[in-house]
Amino acid sequence: MFDKILIANRGEIALRVERACKELGIATVAVHSTADADAMHVRLADESVCIGAAPAKDSYLNIPAIVAACEITGADAVHPGYGFLAENARFAEILEEHELTFIGPSAEHVRLMGDKIRAKETARALGIPVVPGSGPVDDFEEAKAFARDIGYPVLVKAAAGGGGRGMKLALFENELEPALMTARNEAKAAFGDDTVYLEKYLAHPRHIEVQVLADGQGNAIHLGERDCSLQRRHQKLWEEAPSPALNENERIRIGETVAEAMRALNYRGVGTVEFLYEGGEFYFIEMNTRLQVEHTVTEMITGLDLVIEQIRIAAGAPLSLRQEDVRFNGHSIECRINAENPHTFRPSPGTITHFHTPGGLGVRVDSGAYAGYTIPPYYDSLIGKLIVHARTRNECLMRLKRALGEFVVDGIETTIPLFTSLISEPDIVDGNYDIHWLENHLAKLGTRG
Repeated sequence: MFDKILIANRGEIALRVERACKELGIATVAVHSTADADAMHVRLADESVCIGAAPAKDSYLNIPAIVAACEITGADAVHPGYGFLAENARFAEILEEHELTFIGPSAEHVRLMGDKIRAKETARALGIPVVPGSGPVDDFEEAKAFARDIGYPVLVKAAAGGGGRGMKLALFENELEPALMTARNEAKAAFGDDTVYLEKYLAHPRHIEVQVLADGQGNAIHLGERDCSLQRRHQKLWEEAPSPALNENERIRIGETVAEAMRALNYRGVGTVEFLYEGGEFYFIEMNTRLQVEHTVTEMITGLDLVIEQIRIAAGAPLSLRQEDVRFNGHSIECRINAENPHTFRPSPGTITHFHTPGGLGVRVDSGAYAGYTIPPYYDSLIGKLIVHARTRNECLMRLKRALGEFVVDGIETTIPLFTSLISEPDIVDGNYDIHWLENHLAKLGTRG
């Protein structure tokens, strides 16, 4: 096992990793920018190192500074959390070159799944169903021919993309050329790579993702699925497990398909295979080779600590359980509490004057916020996650409603009122929603952003 782990991240995920390390008896090193000197993950770590100025490019994306922090503190492993460098294959290679362990998959798998076109080709070869799509498209005529072949509407997507950037919808042929140009420009700006491809657009799909755990020694299991269909601009806001849309046969079928594929790939660590689900069929869209924000709902229904499992596997241990050892219990829902106006979604940085989190049976809050903490304007607006668990989905919804009513964050605006309103919507109560539901709902309310 490792002696000391450096956590190359910030906020609630850095704090989450620290807690797992402490339960394993591993010393922790927090890195931080000048803007995060008073952050909770810095306060609770065994050691901390300032690695640069407030902008992420000068700190949390500054690989030389992170490696130097490892050398200064004697850390022997790095946990990347999610975001920032978590899916940067070169970062994983550099750590290896400095005899540091990257707590995640091999650089080869990170790079493979980071290329959306190669990832689809690999998924298809592994027996995972995929959305009909093209390879890289170099010109409009090529794109037009392919779009006519699979039929409109189509999505133009960045090969190196994620989070909705570099993604544009063309409902008809006259919209394809501007969609291509815009997607290329966005992809170049966001990822430094303007390669795009086309994918069939599904009208009313759910976003279903399967959590996997593998040890790189030929062993892999799945930990069930999560439903992440409530999204705004391709950003998830509400996640739950299990999905209210799947029956038990579908759940077993997709889980076993993914686990078998990970065994064939000889994958190592945690990972999430994401699908669009429509009409009883699953279509692979991408694989995230890292811990997900919403890993918490899987933890709640399985009783497993995914970060501890990550660390054990990275240290060379085989899987600690078999598929038949996994037990699913009840239902769990997560709401992402963002520092944003709940109507316009405009970021709301500033100082939190009062902060009171809900409690009670089956209630969990993952957050690095506290009264007196100032939310900086430089990073993601996520300030915490409210996760609830209960025996049934209906009980879970009632517990979530109660917990939202107890959650107090004063001094800044948050999305708590949005979730308070959503929880009474008949479609939400019935679990009857797809990936377009939330944006359509907000449009009806006249919500901007």
